[in-house]
Amino acid sequence: MKTIGLLGGMSWESTQTYYQVINETVAKTLGGLHSAKIILYSVDFDEIEKYQATDQWEKAGEVLVDAAQALVKAGADFIVICTNTMHKVAPQIQSALTIPLLHIAQTTVNALKKAEITSVGLLGTRFTTSAFL
Repeated sequence: MKTIGLLGGMSWESTQTYYQVINETVAKTLGGLHSAKIILYSVDFDEIEKYQATDQWEKAGEVLVDAAQALVKAGADFIVICTNTMHKVAPQIQSALTIPLLHIAQTTVNALKKAEITSVGLLGTRFTTSAFL
């Protein structure tokens, strides 16, 4: 089983959801008392939000790069960002890593294609809905 690096804290509520869903999926798939191998790095969302609000995305990315590199050093095989909005800096994070960063948009596109869904909507914060425009 691979070790998942969770880049969380943006917010703790979304991080909790990722942790819960991942472990529920592993338990359902493998049965018994199985749970995921997870390393969690939780950043202080206040710092990230201030960078978002002042359009300092590169600075926010630097904070997440440092956290992601700590996950690599701790033994993560790949990383997941536990929030939608901060995928805006995913290329900055990935370029600093030697392991994969699973991007929620690509994973979602793959699932939509598999299900033959061609039209979707996105609900989210102003930052999330404008992050990729």
